[in-house]
Parts: sequence; C-alpha cells; structure tokens
Amino acid sequence: MRRPPALLVVGVLFATLARAQEPEKGPIDQLIPWLLREDHELRAIPFSQVIFDATGKRVLAIDPKNETDQRVIKQIAGVLDEVLTRVNAPESVVQGIPRINEVSSHLENLMRELLNAVPGLGCEFPLTAENRVQRSGYPDLRLVDEKTKRVFYLDPKLYAVGSRDSRFRTFYFEPKVATNKVRDDAVHLIVGFEHEAKSGGHWNFTRWDLVDLAHFKVKLKAEFQGSNHDIYRPEAVVATSAK
Repeated sequence: MRRPPALLVVGVLFATLARAQEPEKGPIDQLIPWLLREDHELRAIPFSQVIFDATGKRVLAIDPKNETDQRVIKQIAGVLDEVLTRVNAPESVVQGIPRINEVSSHLENLMRELLNAVPGLGCEFPLTAENRVQRSGYPDLRLVDEKTKRVFYLDPKLYAVGSRDSRFRTFYFEPKVATNKVRDDAVHLIVGFEHEAKSGGHWNFTRWDLVDLAHFKVKLKAEFQGSNHDIYRPEAVVATSAK
C-alpha cells in the first residue's frame, strides 16, 4: 500500500492534536506541544514526497537501463571533470576568492556555460512560479536533454576534505508558492565538490560526486525567526548608551 504524502501526514497529525486540545487554546498553543513531540515522521521524510506535496511535480530516479539517463550522466561527468580542471588552474577567478562560501555562484556559472556547450543539452537558471530568475534557493540549475525533453535539476554543493560524513546541515528546501523553482517532473541531482582548505593562496578541488535525490530523506526543523527590525523596535528598547 502506498504511504500517504509526508506533508499530508504532518497535517493529519496536527489536526488530530488540535482536536484533542482544549477549545480555548489558540493555534500557537496547539502547535508548540505538537512540534515538541518530534514524531519520527518529521525526521525521515522522503524528499520526493516533499517536492510532490509542495509543487505537484514528481522526482524521477536515474534509470541505469535508460539510454537517455546514461548518456546525460556521462555528458555531465565530462563537464564536471572540466570544471575541476578549470577551477584548479592558477589563473581561475575562483583562486582569488578568499572565502569558500563565495565560490558556489562561480561554479554554477561555469557549469552552466560548459553544459550549454555540449551538443543536445540546454542549461539555464530555473525560473520561479512568477517567471523570474532567482539565484538563491533550491535548485540552482535546470538542465534539459533537447532530444527527449527530460529535465535534470542540478544543485552544486561544496564540502571540505574530511567533512563528507558530517551531520551538520548542508541542504535545505523551503517550500514557497511564489518562489518555487521546481516546475517539472525531473531528475534531481546534487553535485558535490570536495575541496581542501586554502593553502598558499590556492584552493584545491579534489573530486566531485553526482548524487541522485530520488531516495533522499530529509528532516523538518521547526525554527522561529526574527530580524533586527523586529528586535530593535523603539517601543521595546528600555535602555541605551549615551550619545
């Protein structure tokens, strides 16, 4: 039997809890105890279900027997080899960047350029639901095999040597209607680039991995946020330094 969609399970659990609460309790009073339960359904959610429930689009798995998939994977692999060669070159613009977090956008640009140079492939930045280019947020690139129209979403990630098994958060997906960039049934791929710490003014990118997210599991982390604008309201400041 097919499991119900993950977000539907979340909704049902919340609705069940809400009905069990005393009538005078508001939504927030119902929500917090529910989040504190840390139900196992919130810790191993299939990413494919999250995408489907949030966007209505399916996450397609790489098929090892599919000619198109194998051809495109081989083409992507050739491009990624070239990416490593170029970014490791002393004259690469990446070598002049002091912080590794600022390298990602350059890798995306280079991948897009090289993938577009491959006959039969077209790679662009995915458009939001409002048909706008937005560089932030998942995914970063939309690759199309022009012959079959099969879509591959690519999301480059950087990780330091020795951190491959780290449990710190390195991936997130924020479901929103207006800024949703997943608009196709597609293969979803993480492109992981391993790098060594900068030494002697040089970044060394040591390997790449192409990861199929068809069976990826994610966690839901509840987080309440506020900005400086929210914090430093004049009516809330009770004391300050002398001017």
